[in-house]
Amino acid sequence: MDIIFLGALEAATIIGIYDWERETKQTIVLDIEMAFDIRKAAETEDIQHTLDYKAVSERIVSFVEQSTFFLVEKLAEEIAHILLTEFNTPWVKVTLNKRGAISRARDVGIIIERGVK
Repeated sequence: MDIIFLGALEAATIIGIYDWERETKQTIVLDIEMAFDIRKAAETEDIQHTLDYKAVSERIVSFVEQSTFFLVEKLAEEIAHILLTEFNTPWVKVTLNKRGAISRARDVGIIIERGVK
């Protein structure tokens, strides 16, 4: 399986359950891995045969910045759904880091893996 990835993709959004979180945008950091067969792209050097990671990053950042979810779990699920359905990836791994959510930890978040059923 070939993997195309985006590392440390940042976006500011309303996320959280506390009153102050509903008023102040927070930066989340995403690491995204996407399965995609890149053999034809490698053979032809034609972007039409691969996953356009610029388009993926623009779509995900736009979505995240417009969202207002309470839980990071919901946001991660929605990101995975976009990748699976809009970009035809058969498998994704989304790591969502909500830095600073816990005062004694630098990083906190979730990791999900999803595939086409």
